[in-house]
Amino acid sequence: MKKVEGKKKRKSPSREKYDNENPTVSARVTEGTRDRLRIVLAKLGMSLADALKVLAGDLEVKTRPIDEARQAGYEEAKNRYMVTYPCSICGNLIPIKSPKAKEAASRYMVEHGWGHAKCHERTRRP
Repeated sequence: MKKVEGKKKRKSPSREKYDNENPTVSARVTEGTRDRLRIVLAKLGMSLADALKVLAGDLEVKTRPIDEARQAGYEEAKNRYMVTYPCSICGNLIPIKSPKAKEAASRYMVEHGWGHAKCHERTRRP
């Protein structure tokens, strides 16, 4: 259908009702802000409309409380990076924290030839 200059196309009654019940909300922001907003919304899997509904309190976002998230991050880091050894009596794990324990672990590794995997590979090659 060809649009005729000067004449507005009339909206259907259902479209008029929808537009009245769901008005447009707009705001001007810098291009950088818009780009960051798009990235954040993509990471959250949300549309801008959903984010505005959350802000208005019309939609609840299921998030972890900050303390719970912080604790989860701490536990993950602890499990990944803390070095432990079993107690020779009870078997419970003891973290290596003291400078003296760290020095002993370092000495053990040097005495037993610990090194980078790539360095060991180079020495094995003819």
